[in-house]
Amino acid sequence: MEQLTLGIIEKSKIKVIASSGHSFQIELVEKIGRDDIPKVIEVSEILAKKFGKKWLLGKNNINKYFNQDTLPFIARFRNEIIGYIIGVPLEYFKNESWARIDVNLNKNNTLYTYAFVMKEKYRKKGGYAKTLKRIFLNWTKKQKQIEYITGHVENGIHKNFSGHIEEVKVYEKWFDSKKPFIYYRRVL
Repeated sequence: MEQLTLGIIEKSKIKVIASSGHSFQIELVEKIGRDDIPKVIEVSEILAKKFGKKWLLGKNNINKYFNQDTLPFIARFRNEIIGYIIGVPLEYFKNESWARIDVNLNKNNTLYTYAFVMKEKYRKKGGYAKTLKRIFLNWTKKQKQIEYITGHVENGIHKNFSGHIEEVKVYEKWFDSKKPFIYYRRVL
């Protein structure tokens, strides 16, 4: 039953994109439901600790990133949400100074990686983070209008990415991280 005031549904509307038996699966979230909101918020606390409270998802902003206009993927291990990656059209951020420097703004051909987070104990174990990212990239490549993926990563991390990666801009400090970050562009 849908709550009329907030438009939040009881159970998330998802599409299973990949799975390995019953223990691990990647889901494309079409609409986040009340059943998954607390679990996703809990995972987002990892980003908030690292980059500041602006990155914390909550009941007031979660529908902005988990909806049919974005590409949010959730990783589950034994029915527990262990991570997620969210691709958001660059145009969502048209008022941000960093987005206005991107030559592809308003071309509707770029997906910004808003968040890529995995619970610590699953980052290296089992290749879950790598699998989540690979599925996100492969799914995005199938979207005919998307030619680029962009994002901000700690300086140097982008050098480990495969494919054609361009450095768009270096930021000496990214929000509350106090570390240099690179705004990168991946050609699909």
